[in-house]
Amino acid sequence: MLVDLTLRALPLTDVAVAASRAEALGFDGVGVTESTGNPFLAAAQVATATSRPRVSTGIALALPRTPMDLAYTAWDLQALSGGRFALGLGSQVRAHVERRYGAEWTRPAARMREQVLALRAIFDAWESGGPLSFEGEFWTHTLMPPNFRPHPHGFGRPPVLLAAVRERMLEVVGEVADGLLGHSLQTADGLREITLPALERGLERAGRSREDLEITAAVFVASDDAGWEGIRRRVAFYGSTPGYRQVLDLHGLGGLHEQLHALSRSGGWDAMAGLVDDDALALFAVRGTDPAAVAAEIRARVGGIADRVALIGESPDLALWSRIATSLRS
Repeated sequence: MLVDLTLRALPLTDVAVAASRAEALGFDGVGVTESTGNPFLAAAQVATATSRPRVSTGIALALPRTPMDLAYTAWDLQALSGGRFALGLGSQVRAHVERRYGAEWTRPAARMREQVLALRAIFDAWESGGPLSFEGEFWTHTLMPPNFRPHPHGFGRPPVLLAAVRERMLEVVGEVADGLLGHSLQTADGLREITLPALERGLERAGRSREDLEITAAVFVASDDAGWEGIRRRVAFYGSTPGYRQVLDLHGLGGLHEQLHALSRSGGWDAMAGLVDDDALALFAVRGTDPAAVAAEIRARVGGIADRVALIGESPDLALWSRIATSLRS
């Protein structure tokens, strides 16, 4: 099992140092998020500061961007990283796409599916030197003059990974993506009862097998009280979002979602974490300072399902996480 480190909401000027340390500690991949800045600029910092780990966006928002914009950026990052880049995309939720980015959110699963198909067509044209001919429901790409074809770099196209929580989007992942970027608000039961069956339906629809799809599971990890409370706030925030309710319902926590959602609508952000008790939090997060014990718990949750694990936390002890990663690989 490969182990990735996600760099979340760092100032751009701090990314290179953090990525270099992650490489020195032996992490197999370094991911960057789209929260307080542009993830592709952060990915470029990771690419130039490292030489071994995979570089990925986890996630970049797809719907506010066109497939052509994403293709050029991903192609350049694949060249810059020496073939180590993975384009991780997600739809985000409606409020952020429409009200923060001013973009259209309708039919997100269909749009994400078409994004991947369009990216594939663009990469095909660039690699073959042939004409570009993609006409979809949402995007059309039929012009690629020689002067606008990117320079060949010899590293091949980057894999396209999609984030998904709900079943329809999970089916899209199984149908067209190279991999799944699992959400951190996930449980062992959720993976087995919701995620895997939906992925299998998508794979079957496309005539693909499980070996055609890489699964990355995101796992919250805390080693002290501050980290545990930070994750509690994150779980409360995610749990307030209707799009993530399904996994809470699975554990009989639908009422918690309704309370959290009501507080988010009234601006009661500071009160939300207090509603998430330790039993609920332990469904989503692993706590401990013994690397072997933490690794064993992570393996019990995602072993046999995930090909990679992305460790996520608040102010993590990276030296400890490195030892956890070593235990996970053994």
